[in-house]
This record gives sequence, C-alpha cells and structure tokens, in this order.
Amino acid sequence: MGSFDHLGVDGHLLRLFVTVYEEGSVSAAARRLDMAQSAVSHALNRLRRLVGDPLFVKSGRRIVATQHAEHLVPQARLLMDGLKALTAGDGFDPAQARLSWTVAANDFQRDLLLPRFYTRAAAQLADLRLQVIPSGRPTSEMLREARCDLLISPAPPEGLDIIQKRLFDDRYVCVFDGARRVAPTSAAAFLAGRHVTVVHPSADPLNFDKALEGLGIHRDVVVTVANFSGLAPFLRGTDLVACVPSRLHGLELREFQAAPLPADLLAAAPPGTDTLRMYMAWHLRGQHDPAQAWLRGQLEAVAREMGDDA
Repeated sequence: MGSFDHLGVDGHLLRLFVTVYEEGSVSAAARRLDMAQSAVSHALNRLRRLVGDPLFVKSGRRIVATQHAEHLVPQARLLMDGLKALTAGDGFDPAQARLSWTVAANDFQRDLLLPRFYTRAAAQLADLRLQVIPSGRPTSEMLREARCDLLISPAPPEGLDIIQKRLFDDRYVCVFDGARRVAPTSAAAFLAGRHVTVVHPSADPLNFDKALEGLGIHRDVVVTVANFSGLAPFLRGTDLVACVPSRLHGLELREFQAAPLPADLLAAAPPGTDTLRMYMAWHLRGQHDPAQAWLRGQLEAVAREMGDDA
C-alpha cells in the first residue's frame, strides 16, 4: 500500500469520496453531485492512486468500501469540516448564505417544529435545503458519521463528543372520542379502558409506558401504530384512549377531547411520569460553526414561540 500524498487531495475530492461512500454507487453519487458519471470515476481513480488502495470494490450491483476506505471516511469528514471553518470567516451573513441541513426527527417533533423552522429560517437565508430523516432510536453514530447535522428526540444519544440542549417540556394527556366515552378520571377507570399507542418500528416504547411498566402497571393496549399520525383513525368513533403529548393534541388531534392523566395514577408513579422533555443534539465538530449555530438558534426560537402560544 503506497503512502498518502496529502498535497494531491483537495476539498472537492474529499466530498466526492464521502458521497460515493454514502451512496454506495458511482452513478448515484454523480447524480447527487450533479456531475457526469465519467467525471466521478476519473476523480475516484485519481484518489485511488494517491492513497494506494482500491477504496471500493464491486458487490452485486453496488460497491462496498474497503477496510482502508472505512478508516479514511471519518478523517475525510473532519477535514471537510475544517475546510468549511477555515473559509467561514468571522462573520455570518444569513442573507448571503446558501445552506443545506439534515435533521433527524420522528413524526411528532418533525411536524411540530420543522415546518415553522423552515419558514422562519428560509425567509432569512439566500437558500435553504432541509432534509428530514427519521431518527428511530437515535444513536451517537448518526451524528458522528454525519448522517445528520442535528437530531431532535426525547431520548438523545450521549457521548463526550455529543452536545445536548433542551428545546421544550410537554405533558402527556388522555385523548379520546367524546361522543363515545368520558374521560378516565381515576387510575381504575384508566386501566379498565382499551388503549391505542405508538411504538416506532426502530424505537423504544413511549417514556410514559416505560415508567408505568416499571411499577408493574400495564394498560390494555389493543392497537399499536408506527407513528402519531396513525392514532386518529383508531380513536374516531371508538372508545379507545391514547396518551399523547399535549402539543400533539393541538397539532393533529384537535377533533378529539383531551383530559389530564388521572391524579391517583400519577400519585403512584415516579415524579415526571407525565412529562415529556424534547432535546436537540449535535456533534462537537459543529459546535463553533457559525452557520450551524445560527440554524440551531432559529430552531430554539421556534420552540420558544410555540411555548408562548401554548
């Protein structure tokens, strides 16, 4: 394996390498970079000569990274971040900025925060390209591997290189069809009812359910759906009950009645059982990037405004 000719590598070559790695395809990388496939192939061959490694090998219809390429990808991402910081300068002018931002969030926080965030931020920027991906059960690797720039979750990942900040607090409430049933006002009535709840395919049960299960309390869940948007069809015209964040009731479930969780149920549970805390998390490498700091500030402003409206 040859030595790495560091003077022959530039930022464009690094971006191309990382894009081919992320796409697992030269043609897909070419489309994403708006380049001819032959140009991507030539640049990739140049990088192969520089590092003395094939970098990618065929596997069926796709290509997979060699062990050396896997080792180089994190270094390439850090170098790209360094180049970005080097050219950012001391000031940041939103009116001149053209930004791309990838945010990982599940449906509640996505629908609650990100449309208002986009409207607010895009109005101040020259251009904003926002990509939203599902967070599922969030991991620190999503941020370390730059699969997203920011992650929004009630259960953010932890790590010495991961920074967290609380965006807002909410409380769980009971939501139901008032034409079919009354609010459960006691723990006994609550546990006697039939429930519908959300279990994301790649995430844990709601924190509310985990807190109750820790006490050996199990509500009678007869329907589970993969996201909060799936609750309404099962509540409508039935006696089912859902426990959801109160802001979701105002967002997507306004047609249904809402009531606090029974006081005697909460009295038997740990403090904060009915509380939902939402956080944003990002990697340390983006901490001092002026563009990312500005975008995070816009998201915080949206969360504050929604708290004022509540």
